[in-house]
Amino acid sequence: MRRFERSIIERVVARPFRDAAVAVSVKEAYSNTCCMTGLKIINGGGRAEVQAAHIQPVADNGPDSIRNGLALSATVHWMFDRGLVSVDDDFSILIAKSRLPDTALRLLNEDGRLILPQRTDLRPHRHYLGYHRGNIFKG
Repeated sequence: MRRFERSIIERVVARPFRDAAVAVSVKEAYSNTCCMTGLKIINGGGRAEVQAAHIQPVADNGPDSIRNGLALSATVHWMFDRGLVSVDDDFSILIAKSRLPDTALRLLNEDGRLILPQRTDLRPHRHYLGYHRGNIFKG
């Protein structure tokens, strides 16, 4: 069999800086658990598979702040970024029902609410939740 060699390209990208320490803090605040599904998956190397998601996106001048973050599994992060799910001020999960199949809805917490950090000062801020609902959510 012939060995395939790929070309190496160099690319410079200009994008807003994201503070990696905030991502770690968001995941810790939620105990490495997806707040919309309750999934806590740790890979073989001991790393949590949960991701830190911005509520108000960096592209829309959202800050790197724990209160502008949610810990989400990759699939739910994708749905959140595309406005298929959102969060109300009472921390209930909002769903763009006509845009998601029932199979995706079965992933979400049975009680329809976020699993929140114990500390109230680490919970999502209403301002960012309102921004997401008003500018990104499609429900």
